[in-house]
Amino acid sequence: MKHPRLYKRVAPSGLVSKRAQIVVGPKAPLIDCTVIDYSAGGACLGLGGAVQLPQRFEIIYGGVRKRCRLVWQKGLRLGVAF
Repeated sequence: MKHPRLYKRVAPSGLVSKRAQIVVGPKAPLIDCTVIDYSAGGACLGLGGAVQLPQRFEIIYGGVRKRCRLVWQKGLRLGVAF
């Protein structure tokens, strides 16, 4: 099922669907998520359930750990900027 893009990307990207993990804190458990869309400046992530996230966190995707800032959230989807 294709979802319309809420915000236009600054740089082109490719659609992907891979597993990632959200790191909220050093002692907090990792949160599994799916990377729906990924570009150099940010990503769209899908969550498996309702989770309260802080404004800043990190994701582990493809063996790389990146710092993120929450830009938008709608239901179980959220957009982050790197």
